[in-house]
Amino acid sequence: MAPRPSITGFDPRKFAAASANGTKNDPWARYEAWRYTGPFTRFNRFKGSFPGLGIATVAFAGYLVVEQFYFKDEHAHHDE
Repeated sequence: MAPRPSITGFDPRKFAAASANGTKNDPWARYEAWRYTGPFTRFNRFKGSFPGLGIATVAFAGYLVVEQFYFKDEHAHHDE
């Protein structure tokens, strides 16, 4: 007994076989590939998100060190 053909013409086995290869069967794959390569990688897109953050962090850390060693408040009476 042969299986009955689908009324709609949809064959789930053909659909699964077509989607199994991923982007191999995708006609737009090579047109979309540029979005994720070269200057458009995730790292390169977010690299300039916080300009000056590194310099500001080093300057603030330097300020804290200088304040700790050179600007001690010796006139404060906290233990009275």
